[in-house]
Amino acid sequence: MIYQIRHVTHYEYEKPVTLGYNLAQLLPRDTHYQSCMRSDIKVTPRQTTGQRRTDYFGNETFYFTLEYPHKELIVDVSSDVRIHDSKTSRDMEMDLDLGITCGQASMILQQNREIEVLESREFVLDSPMIKVFPALREYARSSFNRDRPLLSAVRELTHRIYKDFKYDPESTNVATPLADVLENRSGVCQDFAHLAIGCLRSVGIPARYVSGYLETLPPPGQEKLVGSDASHAWFAVYSPGEGWFEFDPTNDNMPAEHHITTAWGRDYGDVSPLKGVFFDGGDSQKLKVSVDVSRVSANAEL
Repeated sequence: MIYQIRHVTHYEYEKPVTLGYNLAQLLPRDTHYQSCMRSDIKVTPRQTTGQRRTDYFGNETFYFTLEYPHKELIVDVSSDVRIHDSKTSRDMEMDLDLGITCGQASMILQQNREIEVLESREFVLDSPMIKVFPALREYARSSFNRDRPLLSAVRELTHRIYKDFKYDPESTNVATPLADVLENRSGVCQDFAHLAIGCLRSVGIPARYVSGYLETLPPPGQEKLVGSDASHAWFAVYSPGEGWFEFDPTNDNMPAEHHITTAWGRDYGDVSPLKGVFFDGGDSQKLKVSVDVSRVSANAEL
């Protein structure tokens, strides 16, 4: 399967911005289940400087500056991504009742000194947007029994979040504390990913935040609307000796060919699509974001 992705971010400022420093994390990364065949980024007005970099987590980023006055900023990214036939850890048919138990995972994470295990342990620590607190640990506890297979427990947690929490874009924003999400039982994909990660970290299991895209298909007989796809977020959990496994609490599933990964990190702050610092610009700004994910035949010429 090959996907063509276009992600356009358009800022309009009340007054001219005189200087801007920006970091875009909109370039899909290579993983064992996908390959980025092409990725182009166009900045309007043209950037003064621009450079691609690989960050600490292995994500491909684009740093750019605009060093002259401008009243709008458009970042237009187009990519071609191939999803591999072998989904391995993304296989939705895998038997989650097999594998190591929660107790075994906890023991290995505490005692094993292999590089992969040691590196995973940083994803147990608090991060700027995900800090463990008692109510979070209490919500997680019922799913994690020492003798239960770890991945089965994570799958149950994913389902509980899907069942217990309402998807409501009006209920939260990017700065809403995780405690408010847990109390109000509502949020969006970012909040649900943060919630699951916080639950896992509260019981000592490494988990990371994954950002990317989800292809949305129209109802039968209807045409797909341009701009109807969206940025999406889910999480991955580390099972010692088995690797990283992804879960999507917003849709109550394990990501498969419809999920396309852009970046991963400790939380949303590590992988936000576009961030930076600008000078002047007035007191207000307008933001428009459009995302299109189109499926292309694997035999098509790109």
